[in-house]
Amino acid sequence: MTDDLTLDEVRAALAPGLASNAAFDGWGDAARDMAAAGAGIDRDVARLAFPGGAVDMIDAWFAYVDAAMAAGLPPELLGTMKIRERITALIEARLGVLAPDREALRRALAVLALPTNAFKAARLGWRTADRMWRTAGDTATDYNHYTKRATLLAVYASTITVFLDDESEGLADTRAFLSRRIDGLMRFEKAKAGMIRRAEHMPSLSRFIGRLRYPVA
Repeated sequence: MTDDLTLDEVRAALAPGLASNAAFDGWGDAARDMAAAGAGIDRDVARLAFPGGAVDMIDAWFAYVDAAMAAGLPPELLGTMKIRERITALIEARLGVLAPDREALRRALAVLALPTNAFKAARLGWRTADRMWRTAGDTATDYNHYTKRATLLAVYASTITVFLDDESEGLADTRAFLSRRIDGLMRFEKAKAGMIRRAEHMPSLSRFIGRLRYPVA
């Protein structure tokens, strides 16, 4: 019964309906109330679930999209793929979830582009990039953790700009653009790995100075 739902569960239950209605009514009270009516949830409860208004609703929808993306690509399937294929599949899966609600996405990005929402927009983008890498099996905890997410976020963000206006069959133009950007991402990761390997074999200035100060007996 909907009366027993926590506010987190209310947000999750309303997320798909929010996007469907936001495409026509924008990310405002009307979209929230219509989503609540469709899910059989009291409007007052729905209002409590999104105290931050549009940004909170967009947050809930993006979380739903991320979860749907991951659910569509279970570990046993991703485990058969190379890393490039995993990242490509994850981005394409997320775009597939977003595809029916492209106008809602366009409106959501307009909301997040407001200067007052810059921090929230960055946090949501980072969360998506992090979810993709973790789902792909990444366990990096050093600076690679951050560079991987930053570069993937740039790839994803640029792909979204093509995706929003793509009228080609099967989103062929978006897929081709994504493939090129993934090529660039993989080249960057390969070059970065080579730089790290070379750095490991370079003389260490700190070790050299240490030996001058504390010579081996």
